[in-house]
Amino acid sequence: MASKIQKSINKILNIPRPAKTFVAVSVDCFACVISIWASFYLRLGDLVYLSEKGFEALILALVLSLPIFYSFGLYKAIFRHSGTYSLLKVSRAIFVYSIFYLTFISFIGIRGLPRSIGLIQPLILLIIMCSWRIFIRSILKKILNLNNNINKLNNALVYGSGQSGRQLVRAMADSNEILIKGFLDDNKDKQGFFIDGKAIYSPDKLQKIIKKKKINLILLALPSIDRKEKNKIIRNLSKYKIAIRSIPGIDDLAKGKNFTDFVDLDIDDLLGRIQVEPFEELMKKNIFQKIILVTGAGGSIGSELCRQIIKLQPEKLLLLEISEFALYSIHTEIEQNKSLNIEVIPLLGSVQDTKRMKEIISIWKPETIYHTAAYKHVPMVEYNLIEGLKNNVIGTYELANLAIKNKVSNFVFVSTDKAVRPTNTMGATKRLAELCLQAFNNKISSNTNNLFKTKFSIVRFGNVLQSSGSVIPKFRDQIKKGGPVTLTHKKITRYFMTITEASQLVIQAGALSKGGDVFVLDMGSPIKIYDLAVKMIELSGLTLKKSPNYPGNIEIVITGLRPGEKLFEELLISNNPVKTKHPKIFRSSEPFIELDELVQEINLLKSLMKKNDFKNIRAKLKELIIDFYPNSGIIDHTFTNS
Repeated sequence: MASKIQKSINKILNIPRPAKTFVAVSVDCFACVISIWASFYLRLGDLVYLSEKGFEALILALVLSLPIFYSFGLYKAIFRHSGTYSLLKVSRAIFVYSIFYLTFISFIGIRGLPRSIGLIQPLILLIIMCSWRIFIRSILKKILNLNNNINKLNNALVYGSGQSGRQLVRAMADSNEILIKGFLDDNKDKQGFFIDGKAIYSPDKLQKIIKKKKINLILLALPSIDRKEKNKIIRNLSKYKIAIRSIPGIDDLAKGKNFTDFVDLDIDDLLGRIQVEPFEELMKKNIFQKIILVTGAGGSIGSELCRQIIKLQPEKLLLLEISEFALYSIHTEIEQNKSLNIEVIPLLGSVQDTKRMKEIISIWKPETIYHTAAYKHVPMVEYNLIEGLKNNVIGTYELANLAIKNKVSNFVFVSTDKAVRPTNTMGATKRLAELCLQAFNNKISSNTNNLFKTKFSIVRFGNVLQSSGSVIPKFRDQIKKGGPVTLTHKKITRYFMTITEASQLVIQAGALSKGGDVFVLDMGSPIKIYDLAVKMIELSGLTLKKSPNYPGNIEIVITGLRPGEKLFEELLISNNPVKTKHPKIFRSSEPFIELDELVQEINLLKSLMKKNDFKNIRAKLKELIIDFYPNSGIIDHTFTNS
């Protein structure tokens, strides 16, 4: 039945344009006939058929009206989208027509025809022409609504009746996907009133409105609201288990985005995390008018660091990246957003290439290095153990050594919570890299003859949202495809922070460094990933399918922990964090190895790596990192297939 209705609707909507124009012209001609008859009746008190006088008046009306109406573009309008503007065009056309018609009747004259007909007939014609256009538009809208109901049209409420909300409703007036049913607004003075025929409701009555108007979508039109208030609104809306989307923020609108370019809720909105505004003096301290090197500049953290750094007016920004495409992407973006006096230099290369790194540092002499280059995906490093060691440990060790020799002022190493009591090779490599920097710093500090000291600092934090490999974009993609959402364990928890916040805190932590510091960032409370997945499903307007026989849209499938994966992550090895001047940054005192001993161990690791001696490499890592307890055997593909 629905398919037959759909076909009928499509036939109506897809009538050829010439046929539609012919119908419109014919109806307007008929309107001329009716208006002539009606004007004669009103003026003379009797219905006059097409007598000689009436026929002459009709011919004159048709000869004058049709060219004028055509020149005003009345037959180029699409009737289903015609509104106030279209009716205004009709009024203008009738006004011009009335002047000509009255002029012809008055000065050329039709024998026996009262001049007042020249005033009455155009007025009646205006009423008829506007009326039939409004009628056709309403019929077509009903047909479109029926069509949309068959295609599961979204009935939506707009949260916010301010300027953005009003513009959104007007922009969505002819949407074939979303039908706006009204506004929600917290302002009690607005509740109960109407804007463009749409009622303004109280959010307290949302449950009743959802049932009455079959609402399945809320559109947030609050581009300038602060994060705290927005989180409060979203928490209130989330209990209704309804889809929520948002119009772009002020910055995006300023860049040319439309109100109807709806975006999914930020993960910040889902987690309710409140950011602390960065301290300007800390942001600028190691960057302003300095030469900066960012390794791994095309990665998630590296690229965001570059975006933040370029705003702080460095003298030069060196972008080091092993991936040509990633380097091209970030270099192009930074070039478009930088000031003219800042030089941005794209450098292809790997931190494993000591010759290349020596060349870069000796030529450009960076004053601050942000070292983000790393292999960080847990399973990938498990499957490629030696490559992980080469990049994460040896690359960091050699780069730190070059920084000391070339008198680099500040060296900031981006670490991870997986370095704390690691259960995987990736975490172990990052912890060993931390030990290298701690050892270098201790050696520098104990050498009183060397007046110049490179300040090494380590910044350790958890997962960043929207980074490559993050669960958030993976879940979002799976939900859009209809599921299932895959999760490794129902009890798994993680810390989360936005890339922007993490990058700003990395810069500020580096500025707080006294040398050898291990900084940990306040990540808030750990998030249960299962609960996050459920919330994302519900805020997409879908329901969780708890079992094959349970009604619902999206199922969550538990796949089991991956090699090296932990149920929960930690940020501290020692439980002694010390506050700094920044409320989100803490300083931790961590154990380390003396440099002379560590150099011997690094050289031994290098020799074991050359031999592909996986068993002794694993044993050496466990010896150097006393809290390393791998939760799987060696699964490196080279080892398992040799």
